[in-house]
Amino acid sequence: MAGGGGDRGQRVADQVAERIERLIVDGVLKKGQALPSERRLVEKLGCSRSALREGLRVLRGRGIIDTEQGRGSFVADLNRGSDASPLMHLFSSQPRTLYDLLEVRALLEGESARLAALRATEADLILLRRRYEEMSAVHDEPTPVDPREHARRDHAFHRAISEASHNPVLVHTLQSLSELMLSTVFASVNNLYHRPVQKRQIDRQHARLFHAICERQPSQAQRAAREHIESIRDNLREIEQEEQRLVRATMRLEGWN
Repeated sequence: MAGGGGDRGQRVADQVAERIERLIVDGVLKKGQALPSERRLVEKLGCSRSALREGLRVLRGRGIIDTEQGRGSFVADLNRGSDASPLMHLFSSQPRTLYDLLEVRALLEGESARLAALRATEADLILLRRRYEEMSAVHDEPTPVDPREHARRDHAFHRAISEASHNPVLVHTLQSLSELMLSTVFASVNNLYHRPVQKRQIDRQHARLFHAICERQPSQAQRAAREHIESIRDNLREIEQEEQRLVRATMRLEGWN
C-alpha cells in the first residue's frame, strides 16, 4: 500500500512539474524570472504544498529551475553554455558566418512575423508597440546612443515579434542563437545607421513590419521581415566592396553582457 501511495505522490509531482514546464515553454515564465510564491503556485496549480515541493525538486533535477538561499526559485537559463560551446565559438570566429546568420534570420524571422500577424494577442501587441517605440526613440535622445544600446533595442523589437508567434520551438531556436543574432544587429547598426540613405530605409522597413503585424496582415509581415534582413545583407556586402574592409569583424566583438 505504501508503495502505491508513493507512486501516486510521484505522479502528482510529475504533473506539477509538467504544468510549470508548460508555463516556461509558452513564455509565461521567462529565463531568470522568479517563480510565484509557494502559496500562489498551490492556488494556481490546485495541488498540495508537498506535491508542489516535490514537483520543484523534479524541475531542479532537470536543470529547469534554480533555487538560491534567500532568493527562492527562478527559471534557469535553458540555453546556458550554448553560446560558449565549441560550435558557437566556431560560428562567432568565422567572418563569413555573418551572412549565413542573416540568411537564417531572413527565414526564421519571416516566419515569426507571419505567425505573429496571425496569433498575436492584445498583450503581445502592447509589448511589441513598446519595443518599437523604445527602438524609434533612439533618434530623439539628446545625446547619441551607444551602438550597443541601439542594437539591444533593435534586437528586443525582433525578439518581441518572435514571442508573439506563439511557437515555442521557434522562440527558443532564436533565443539559442541570441548572442550571434545580436552581433548581426550590431553589424547593421554600426555600419549602416550613420549613413542617411540606409538609416531611412531601415526605419521604413521596421515601420512596415510593425504595422503589418498590428494590422494582422501575415503575408505582408513575412515579406517585410525578409526584405528587411535581405536589404541589410545587401547593404553590408556593398559597403565591404566599396571600402575594402571587413564589417564582419564585428562578429568577433565580445562583451554584450
